[in-house]
Parts: sequence; structure tokens; C-alpha cells
Amino acid sequence: MKIIAISWRRLMPAMAASLGLLVLVAAPAAADALRVGKANPVAFSFVPLDVGIATGAFARHGLKIEESSFAGSAKVQQALAANAIDLSLSSGPELAFLVKGNPALCVASIAGPPRLLVIIAGKDAPIHTVADLKGKTIGISTVGSLTMWLVQEMSRREGWGTNGIKTAALGEDAAQIAAMKTRQIDGMVIDVASAYRLESSGDARIVARFGDMIKDFEINVIYATQAVLQRDPNEVRAFLSGWLETIAYMRKNKAETVRLVAPVMHVSEAIAGKVYDELMPAFSDSGKIDPKALDVLAKSFVDMGMLPKPPDLQTFVSEKYLPGAMR
Repeated sequence: MKIIAISWRRLMPAMAASLGLLVLVAAPAAADALRVGKANPVAFSFVPLDVGIATGAFARHGLKIEESSFAGSAKVQQALAANAIDLSLSSGPELAFLVKGNPALCVASIAGPPRLLVIIAGKDAPIHTVADLKGKTIGISTVGSLTMWLVQEMSRREGWGTNGIKTAALGEDAAQIAAMKTRQIDGMVIDVASAYRLESSGDARIVARFGDMIKDFEINVIYATQAVLQRDPNEVRAFLSGWLETIAYMRKNKAETVRLVAPVMHVSEAIAGKVYDELMPAFSDSGKIDPKALDVLAKSFVDMGMLPKPPDLQTFVSEKYLPGAMR
């Protein structure tokens, strides 16, 4: 299999060309449903959506949720641009799409440091530490995604330049795992729950944790389309209230949370419990965005050739939809 790299500068025109198709294939939501998309169907950062639906948190705020999942950041941003969804649970680096014109606003933080994601290597790959990653090819979800950003930022911080670690955009985890097993790539970025599952089966091992390197960050955030903000901003406020209510519930109810999320994450309850202990502390209880994280992202967009100069990311962030905020 020949892996073809796609540059960031080619991504946005490709996205624009695909939006018409998205509009055609997107099924219309029920009139009273709030359409919420996850950038990854199994990531622990996004399972509060499933927990909130199951426990009635969103229903108590008068909402019916229509949930959908996507294979990475670029796909979910396409859906936002096409108005195929109202809200997305996705990543901080996607703010670059907003700078380039995607009609959305970041309305809340989900979690800060990138503890959710790790790099795994195939069981026979000669990769055991971060130093061994230089010059290797690592699988990511999509061009412009969080997974791409993290690999390039790790390479840059190691002094290897933006492309000191090669990336291959292969879509969903299953495709990346297959490529890793057949040695078409040396490793991949994956959520820690799936990494534990692959370790337990003897198919891979964790070789790097992004949370150990990157501290000031917003790994996952919530975006709302300008359309839903203009149509009914109180729907967004209700969703964020239900979301934070769900986070509080999850903190107090580990056993029930693990029972609910294990099937969503496609792992055993034992692995789900281990992930809960590792990642639950990372969730934001307030939804407020860390200004230092925005500075890190703005600078990185220039370092990685995504944007010509550091943008004012505060322009694309608003906390006024959070519970208790002044309207």
C-alpha cells in the first residue's frame, strides 16, 4: 500500500468540495432533536454524551439528542460546515478550521492536557521510546486532526522539525490497526482504552503518552454552529448544563459509569475502569477554556505551517453559553 501525504493547504479546498455531498446525504433530524456529533465514536472524552442520554441528564433540560460519530476532526468539521450537525465534541486544534472560515464557535472545554491519546507500536516494531519515533511513520485519523497535531507537535518539541515523524492519514482505528499489523505503518495514535485492549491481546504496546509532554492544552472542546446559536442559543445553554451535570454524575458514580461506557468504548469493564481512573480527573467541571492553551495552539498553527501568523483565538471562543454566565 502506498501512503500519500496530503498537505494542510490542500485540505480546505477538498473540504469545501465535499460539503455539497454532505448536504445531500445528511438525514434530516427531527424538529425537536439537537444533533450532536462525536469526532471519534469510542473516545472516553466523548462518552459523557452517551451517559447523559442514558441517565436522562439532557432530557431533564428539555433536550432530545440525535447522536452521530465521525472518523476524525476533518470529517466532523465538514459536518459542522454543512449544517449536518448542530454541535460537535471534538478537538482544540480544530480552531484552525474556524480561523479559515468554518461557521462555528467553541463554546466549552471538555478536557485539558492530552491524556486521552497515546502512540502505540506493533508488537515487533523496533520502537520502545519517544526517541525511537524519529523518521518513523505513524497512523493518524485525518489531515488537520488532533492526532496529526499531536504527532507534529511531539516531533517539533523533540527538535526534529514538524515532519521528523511521518504521518499517514488512514481514517478509522480499524484501518490503522490493520496497516500496523501488516507493517505498512510503524505505529499509530489511539485512545488509551483501545491501547490497553491491544496491549492485553498482545498486538501492540504503548510507547509514548502525549499528556507527559504537553501540559497547557485543550485536547477536547465543544463547538456549536453559528446556525444553532442564531436559531436557539438556549438549546446550546441547555446542552452545556446537561453536559456538566453528566460530568458531576460520572465523578460520583464510577461503577454505573463504567457499566454504561464499556460497551460504547468496545472494551471490558476492567479496562473501562482503568481508563476512568486515569482520565476522569482531566474533565473540566466548569467548561471554561484555558487562555494559556489558546496561546499554545495559536503559536503551533504557525510553527506547523497551518496558518501564516498566530490568530487571536479568543475571537472564536465564547463562554457566555455556560451555566451561570452573563447573557
